[in-house]
Amino acid sequence: MFTGLVTDVGRVVSIDGTDRLRRIVIESAYDPAGIALGASIACSGPCLTAVTIEPHGTGCRFAVDAAAETLARTTVGAWRDGTRVNLERSLKLGDEMGGHLVTGHVDGVAEIVARETVTGEDNPWGASERFTLRAPAALAGFIAEKGSVCLDGTSLTVNSVAGSDFSVLLIPHSLSVTTWEERRAGDRVNLEVDLIARYAARLAEARGLTRA
Repeated sequence: MFTGLVTDVGRVVSIDGTDRLRRIVIESAYDPAGIALGASIACSGPCLTAVTIEPHGTGCRFAVDAAAETLARTTVGAWRDGTRVNLERSLKLGDEMGGHLVTGHVDGVAEIVARETVTGEDNPWGASERFTLRAPAALAGFIAEKGSVCLDGTSLTVNSVAGSDFSVLLIPHSLSVTTWEERRAGDRVNLEVDLIARYAARLAEARGLTRA
């Protein structure tokens, strides 16, 4: 379980394998002594298992295996050497819940359709960026205005919803500590809908409260 609060931005340094299974090595500032073999790490959304860990410089390099399902249903299949990824270690009991409950089980891929700079008068902290994204039609119903959504491993609040399109706003700090500063229209990002919305919809369906 995660919170969607990115704690490091890693970099892919090697990829081996096929479309059935790929081993991906990621360089990170994490202390290798703090990562147990088999630990879960959210890598730009998907929860992946650390299968090797070794010290590297002041941080580490850890490897994860991505199977065919992950490669086909997320952006992991498009990663290349040098790709930067948002990282988050798994939540521990007693940790501060600063974002929202995130499972690391990606529901689909959303596409950025627009990026707009939002400036305020006499704002000394820099400009924010509004991103408009298009969700897969099957997931659009789970996204609600003022609700939570996880995009590329980042917990964000939904500002507006119009059909399958929705918008989020990233403040300068969030842009600086994640990969979002690099994102442009046409980019695809991993989408995980809110856990509560997913289960509420399933419960309503089971009770026959949704339309056929």
